[in-house]
Amino acid sequence: MAKEIVLIGRSNVGKSTLFHLLTGKKVRIGKKPGVTTYPFRAQVGNIYYVDMPGYGFMKYRSKEEQEKTKDYIVKYFEDKAADILLAIQVIDASSFLDIANRWKERGEVPLEIELYEFLQDLGLDVVIAANKMDRIANPDDALDMIVEELGMLPPWGQWADKIAPISAKKGKSAPLLGIIRNKISGRAPGSSESTVQ
Repeated sequence: MAKEIVLIGRSNVGKSTLFHLLTGKKVRIGKKPGVTTYPFRAQVGNIYYVDMPGYGFMKYRSKEEQEKTKDYIVKYFEDKAADILLAIQVIDASSFLDIANRWKERGEVPLEIELYEFLQDLGLDVVIAANKMDRIANPDDALDMIVEELGMLPPWGQWADKIAPISAKKGKSAPLLGIIRNKISGRAPGSSESTVQ
């Protein structure tokens, strides 16, 4: 059975743009959340890349449709866990902390954190693709706060195998490509070829 690298994240964080960057295959994307409503698969070498539907609030979709999407995503990961080589959780690094704080003020666990913990509980290897880094004035400070929200101790640089600062729209994905190549080849994180130029 071919292994899968699965992209997952909130709607409009840049999953489909990143998928195109990684595979060369275009997924229908748009400015409205919820355009990707089913997994899109593309084979690169002997690996299948899977772009999952976005989760969370989608203005143009009913609450029932949103819940159905969430249930589908959960079931997909539960059923396919043994085939998933790597789960890439894509976040919008420029809005992640604001969204997390809003959820916490309501006494709720932010969706991104809930998903990250769920994927880890399944025993999956998870990497955070911190997208839209080009919009952040102080990247190191922001990444330190993001890893802390996810239950890791800063500085973020010690988690180079778990967090990859990228800008998919600008074609900047070297840290993530390095993690993927290491995972596919079975190399240890932090090896000399861990970052692709």
